[in-house]
Amino acid sequence: MTPEGILAEVRAMLIEIIGSEYALSLDIDMRTSFDADLELESIEFVRLASMLSEHYGDRVDFVDFLADKGFNEIINLTVGEVVSYIADCLTPAGALDG
Repeated sequence: MTPEGILAEVRAMLIEIIGSEYALSLDIDMRTSFDADLELESIEFVRLASMLSEHYGDRVDFVDFLADKGFNEIINLTVGEVVSYIADCLTPAGALDG
């Protein structure tokens, strides 16, 4: 799956979480910040983690991804970082080896 495809899926999840009316005023792209741009509350972040788990299954462990981050890293987290993490998780082992 391409990063663009993953971005589209994550964008759809975020629109469902924050509401389409609020999302209309936003351009959710790889640079979008969960805190500064989307103003995601902690409960909404938990909902995103749940949706990612439901969609991608065990291949994407978003909670584990966040556990490795400090408070400031989580506050400054962007959609692009999540998309990159998901892409890495979905890439079969050895697929990037030449």
